[in-house]
Amino acid sequence: MTHSSLASLLELELTPGEPPLVRADAGGQDGTSAGNWAAGHRNALRAAVAEHGCVLIRGLGLRDAAGTGAVVRRLAVSLMGEKEAFAPRQPLTAGPDPGMLYSATPWPPQQQMCMHHELSYRLEFPGLLLFACLSPAARGGSTALADATAMLGALPADLVRRFEREGWILDRAYSEDFGASWEEAFGTGDRAAIESYCRANAIEFAWRPDGMLRTRQRRSAVVRHPLTGRRCWFNQIAFLSEWTMDPEAREYQVDLCGAEGLPFSTRFGHGDPVGEDVVQLLNEAYDATASRVSWQAGDLLLVDNVRTAHSREPYEGPREMLAGLADPVRLADCAPGVTR
Repeated sequence: MTHSSLASLLELELTPGEPPLVRADAGGQDGTSAGNWAAGHRNALRAAVAEHGCVLIRGLGLRDAAGTGAVVRRLAVSLMGEKEAFAPRQPLTAGPDPGMLYSATPWPPQQQMCMHHELSYRLEFPGLLLFACLSPAARGGSTALADATAMLGALPADLVRRFEREGWILDRAYSEDFGASWEEAFGTGDRAAIESYCRANAIEFAWRPDGMLRTRQRRSAVVRHPLTGRRCWFNQIAFLSEWTMDPEAREYQVDLCGAEGLPFSTRFGHGDPVGEDVVQLLNEAYDATASRVSWQAGDLLLVDNVRTAHSREPYEGPREMLAGLADPVRLADCAPGVTR
């Protein structure tokens, strides 16, 4: 049975500007009922994600990590941990598997979190993302989604060709002041282990006299989807640019550590800086192709991480989200040609 015919087994609600929606009849409000519903609809849901790039499930009644974990375990092929995180998520215990779920990325609620593909600067990254809303914000906090294939058509052709030819570079300066420290990002305080990881993952590294770690990695900006072969705009060029930082925070970091001490910045693959004008152009293209999820308590969103970029809009009030990273994909399997 094809993806399309499997997806047709679901009653998908298709509304312009919103992701495909499935209303779950889980038969109860406990984790067991939701998990059983997910197991029974697993193949159709995964087919819908393959066809549309994402799908929102409403009506599961997810309330906590244990109930969410019961659903996630039935929908994912395998779960993965987070390495090289740019901001420290909190791993959560969900049933028998500690750390299979994470808290939302800590990012100031008043600031826009720009579009990105999760961990797209790694050589291995999640193919499937699962976002659960336990409690929506009082105002704002929508998740926006953008089709990575449509992005290629929305951007200037010469810019796409340049990134496709050169790839992109991520520079990071780890510190205790902003984002994840190097111990948090790599999950160890052992410098030798971090150096070994960097060598194995095509990451240049240098230790500063003050103990700060600097890294540089060159990755592909355009990849082929590992299942469909579609060309996809796949990177974090805009999100991890210095130009997406709060201007006051950027100025403080530059005054404190110099431009080389910025926690992250992005470049074209041959080393030229990605300017503010390019970052603005990328974000405008994302906005032009975006759909949005206005969260309700208990929702679960499945996202094809290669096909679909995601962001988070500013919000007010408490907001509780959980994230699962699943089905690891190797960059080498996406035929990118730029990993050095």
